Amino acid sequence: MIRIAVASGKGGTGKTTVATSLALLLARKGSVHFLDCDVEAPNGALFLRPVIDVTGPVTRPVPVVDESVCDHCGDCSAFCRFHALATTARRVLVFPEICHGCGGCALVCPPGAISETPRSIGQIAEGSVGAIRFTQGTLNAGETATVHLIRAVRRRESAVEVVVVDSAPGTSCPVVAAVEGADWVVLVTEPTPFGLNDLGLAVEMTRSLGLRTGVVINRDGLGDDRIDRFCASAGIPIIGRIADDRRVAEAYSRGDLPLSSLPSFRAEIEAIAGYLAAEVFV
Repeated sequence: MIRIAVASGKGGTGKTTVATSLALLLARKGSVHFLDCDVEAPNGALFLRPVIDVTGPVTRPVPVVDESVCDHCGDCSAFCRFHALATTARRVLVFPEICHGCGGCALVCPPGAISETPRSIGQIAEGSVGAIRFTQGTLNAGETATVHLIRAVRRRESAVEVVVVDSAPGTSCPVVAAVEGADWVVLVTEPTPFGLNDLGLAVEMTRSLGLRTGVVINRDGLGDDRIDRFCASAGIPIIGRIADDRRVAEAYSRGDLPLSSLPSFRAEIEAIAGYLAAEVFV
């Protein structure tokens, strides 16, 4: 099994366009599982259009305090490094939104006044389109347990030839949770000052994780050669270029992938897939 994660230092670079297009092309040669780990704004389904056959909640345990047993010693709130509990003279306050579900508060409670109950943090949807198995996580509005949901999505990974992970943009904890363990990380960027700055941060992240990394320049020809110069100095291969073409943006706005309608775009994605095949599928 090969895991390819598609990421970007910033939003709007075309990350999901590349991820879904790669999944469709790779599925012509074998089985693919597409994991949409951009759980705060998942949109891979808009382009792959899978038939969803399984849905269900993802929960995380949060503490429940039995005040008739609690002696308000404060051990639980002292233990919690995330301050999800606060002990007063009369009761223990629980803040489930910031609880990480470790269960430690229940373990350290002397009178055993704390139990746990499941709390929904989001949903998982699964389905398929052709040879592609599809899994998507959607975080509940106002929820902060992003990493927990991403890991739940990744645990659904099936035994296929290729797993394509679409991560959130940026370099925060949710992105790390999505890309860790990947055989190759494809960083999609654009030739602009903002693109260069955030690409540098993304490269630092993948290097700190010890992950093989390549760069795809989207909207190539829009700016200058700053991305080329950065990659050359950093020793990062540029594994593909997607030309700045208004027709690609128009297709994206309709929820379409221009693999069939734009031969030039298809050739660009095939070049990326070819590079990955030569470097990873060995």
